[in-house]
Amino acid sequence: MENKKGFADRFDWTLAFIILLFLIISLLAISSAQTSGQYATNFIPKQLFWYVVGSIIIGFVMFFEPEQYKKLSWYIYAIGVFLLLVLFILPDSLALVEPRNGAKSWFHLPVGDIQPAEFMKTFYILGLARLITIHHEKNLIKTVKTDLILLVKIGVTLIIPLAFILTQPDLGTSLVFLAITIALIIVAGITWKIILPIFMGSIVTGGTLLYFALYQQDFLTNTFGFKGYQFARIYSWLDPYSYASDEGMHLITSLNAIGSGEIFGKGYGERIVYVPENHTDFIFAVIGEEYGFVGASIVVSLYFLLIFHLTKITLQLKDAYSTYVCAGIIAMITFHVFENIGMTIQLLPITGIPLPFISYGGSSLMGNMLAIGLVFSMKFHHRTYMFAKNEDD
Repeated sequence: MENKKGFADRFDWTLAFIILLFLIISLLAISSAQTSGQYATNFIPKQLFWYVVGSIIIGFVMFFEPEQYKKLSWYIYAIGVFLLLVLFILPDSLALVEPRNGAKSWFHLPVGDIQPAEFMKTFYILGLARLITIHHEKNLIKTVKTDLILLVKIGVTLIIPLAFILTQPDLGTSLVFLAITIALIIVAGITWKIILPIFMGSIVTGGTLLYFALYQQDFLTNTFGFKGYQFARIYSWLDPYSYASDEGMHLITSLNAIGSGEIFGKGYGERIVYVPENHTDFIFAVIGEEYGFVGASIVVSLYFLLIFHLTKITLQLKDAYSTYVCAGIIAMITFHVFENIGMTIQLLPITGIPLPFISYGGSSLMGNMLAIGLVFSMKFHHRTYMFAKNEDD
């Protein structure tokens, strides 16, 4: 009976409504942010254009069934790696890939700058989901050995795109890949006998590096070639007021803007604090200043509603591949939100990660819409797929 349900019954109207709310918030925040005069460009038509393109992407992606994505996963993953490779090998002097702000991360096209890494996140999720699914199908009896083999496979799949992204350099995007990987390792059910020592080792390594960065900078510089600006990022995060004229300026202005919004904010367009890049990475500072704690809480609650709804969809899915894909997308969006908001309030270091669906940016928005399109597809087709599978059984 459910196989015969029409489009209106199978389409996820709740998810579509949530994305519509993000569109409204994004346009309001960007329209106010650009009044600071930092740029002469009107970003509203461009953001609206990218939302339209993103909606088309959702419609196209939703057309295909999960089984088709499972078959095409490695090809899609390979396309993403190829784009990163092309970006890496083309000379910096070429206008198509000219570095900006010290990073060689974009293809500069007539329609706008396209960042392959934003799409590679979703491509990576598709490849990793297939890898885990096929591994479990071939190893019905789990052992420490099979889990180790799976972990090695995951590591190889991660290292390939990560190597190109780190050379751009793009620490923020690299952390997103790590967050996706950790989430899928946990969801894949790899034994804690393997995971716990690795996580503990990572914590110890991270703590050791932080200690050396704070107290033994010469050792890291001479041994591993760390640069001064890399240390400055850590120092300006821990003590931004000592670097107020340079690395700490972004964080200080962000804290001042959000703090000055108090409970109810100053109102639309009533900002006083100037925050650089406030239409992109620091859009949350605009929301905090103009709409205060109440407005910021509404935005955070909307993200919570999105994550909750995506989790609910994931738990409804019946095939492993779709579950892994949706789990990876949840991890990606959650980390983006946590890192972006965290860096604006000094909870986390500044890494240049945009706020999903709200920050201005074509590549970021289209990449997220691509991921959401996959969720739409999994939800739209999952009942048909489920009953077809039961009939084969």
